[in-house]
Amino acid sequence: MNKTVESAAAAIEGIQSGMTLMLGGFGLCGIPENCIRALTETQITDLTCISNNAGVDDFGLGLLLQKKQIKKMISSYVGENKEFERQMLSGELEVELIPQGTLAERCRATGAGIPAFFTPAGYGTEVAEGKEVREFDGKMYIMERAFKADYAIVKAWKGDTEGNLIYKATARNFNPLMATAGRITIAEVEELVPAGELDPNAIHTPGIFVQRILKGEKFEKRIEQRTVRPRN
Repeated sequence: MNKTVESAAAAIEGIQSGMTLMLGGFGLCGIPENCIRALTETQITDLTCISNNAGVDDFGLGLLLQKKQIKKMISSYVGENKEFERQMLSGELEVELIPQGTLAERCRATGAGIPAFFTPAGYGTEVAEGKEVREFDGKMYIMERAFKADYAIVKAWKGDTEGNLIYKATARNFNPLMATAGRITIAEVEELVPAGELDPNAIHTPGIFVQRILKGEKFEKRIEQRTVRPRN
């Protein structure tokens, strides 16, 4: 089955105001740049976005924040985004900050069909407020629920026309988990090849989880914090 779409605009077709989106990436690494850019060109608003962080002021999810298209952010890291910080502190943006491992496991649980799980992370803090608490072997745990996402939008290094995906390096941190967790999963890739060309042993996300795939038009691949040694 050929799942290729010709553009990012076609890939995001069906996303509506008020929906919940998962967006892959770690910092600015492995984010679906083209689909995010396409979303900024729409009138879609009131989105709930699940992402490890929210980009920077002028790139990634920061672009959606600038246009006030995001109602709620569910993430583990405010990052280098001053607009995110401003909207959060002013009350314009609803924010749910989650321990990073818990965020990852809630994504994984969604894809695995697990409705909830217990974790010690966050016990005794604001994270645990309103959540079920249980003791296991003398240690306290809080219950965390899986997510419900209308769409997952991920970025991979290479994919084929049937939606099989291969990620590279740090881009594997959240993309594979989210790819399994959306009701509809959209993947943008740097290299798109015909079905059968990828080594089956190298595939990270099987195509059964992906409904749409596109070759990204352009990837800037920005670095959030560039740190280099002083030159002699």
